[in-house]
Amino acid sequence: MHLSALTLASLPADIHTPIYDRRRYAPGVVHLGLGAFHRAHQAMVFDQLLSTGDTRWGIHGVGMTRPDLVNQLKAQDGLYAVRIADGQGVKWQVPGALWRTSVATTERDTVVQAIAAPSTRWVTLTVTEKGYTPALAQLLLDGLRLRQQAGLSGITVASCDNLQGNGHKLQALVKAQISTHDTPTQDGDLLSWIGTHCAFPCSMVDRIVPAATPEVLAAASQALGLRDDASLSTEGFWEWVIEDRFADPSDAALLQSAGVRVTGDVHSYEEAKLRMLNGSHTAMALMGAVTGRPFIASCIGVPHIREFVVRLMGQEVAPHLSRSDWADYRTALIARFGNPYLKHSVHQIATDSSQKIPQRWPPSVLGQIAQGASFEHHALAAAVFVRYTLAVDESGQAYALNDPQAESLMALGTAQRTEPEACVRALLGREDLWGSALPQHAAWIARVTHWHQHILQHGVDHAVQQLTEA
Repeated sequence: MHLSALTLASLPADIHTPIYDRRRYAPGVVHLGLGAFHRAHQAMVFDQLLSTGDTRWGIHGVGMTRPDLVNQLKAQDGLYAVRIADGQGVKWQVPGALWRTSVATTERDTVVQAIAAPSTRWVTLTVTEKGYTPALAQLLLDGLRLRQQAGLSGITVASCDNLQGNGHKLQALVKAQISTHDTPTQDGDLLSWIGTHCAFPCSMVDRIVPAATPEVLAAASQALGLRDDASLSTEGFWEWVIEDRFADPSDAALLQSAGVRVTGDVHSYEEAKLRMLNGSHTAMALMGAVTGRPFIASCIGVPHIREFVVRLMGQEVAPHLSRSDWADYRTALIARFGNPYLKHSVHQIATDSSQKIPQRWPPSVLGQIAQGASFEHHALAAAVFVRYTLAVDESGQAYALNDPQAESLMALGTAQRTEPEACVRALLGREDLWGSALPQHAAWIARVTHWHQHILQHGVDHAVQQLTEA
């Protein structure tokens, strides 16, 4: 039997399950981007709020393109198990906040109507960095316009993606889309209504949630005594920092009661996460892909890679952060990376690297340059990225480059075999990856070229060891 509303009562007593009625009320949250991360993060926060008796936090989850996941969840009445594992032990929980599901590509009108529903108070998004498109803006606009026309209240639209100033970026994207269809009068009315009644807070979310594996599905079946095709594994740590900017100001205290940090300074947290966690994640993922190590835990478990990550964060990232407790944050990150339960695939993390690197590495490199300080760790990481574009690891095993720029990256990768220096210069010359300043910086190009040549001749591990033993 599968996990479902009918079988929920048969679960073992030590598994935390929803205690509220999931059928009587309409969802108050529309979530765009129904992947593993949301289901193991915001959905569990909303589950906590629902457990207090506040029925306004049920979720209408929208898969942007994946009918397979939505169908799995529909078959299980939106229920799924989450394994939470860390140094304190392992526990299982079945959150119940996911009440309805849709697929944006095939049920667009349903999604628009959900955004416009009288019960909807929030829209949250985890659509990844590459998802901030005019089509996304139009989807939101169509729902917001219906709300305005119906005389309904405004809503909070909260981006939870790894983009600096994500709320500002989303609001700007939506506003830019308004003028493409409406008359000038309608433009002004809708713009004014959104500006007055809707809120686009910036936020930072942090929890490591790997893609589901057969091992997790098997462990879920054993723990539940039922089959669960949508089960997940995550860590005990989670953080959600959100700007104190809500359509309903009373939401601030509610979120704080559930462990969310509401603040006027999201920036210091988001830059620390992007550059420390995400930046080192990308570096390790690329190293793992090239050396044939499958998981982040397999990378951080190697002493010289661990030392590389500690030094990358402490020497080249931390000096340019405004988060004062960065040293404690780094200690926690190292422990989290090594969590043996989190089989976090390096190839999953290396996905869309061309979209992620611009947010994660250049600010620290530019900060080091401005201070006349070393940027060797980032130069080595960039050299590993160049080597990664060969799409074959050091044992000769091919892998896919899952990236919007895969075609151009692989073309450069092929050129490495015959013209490695020209390949490095070509990749480092791309302003979409490195901004406008780094492609002109001779010392940066020289150090990346140096490490790239070392990697081609001696391998990634040898290069990392030489740097960390210097």
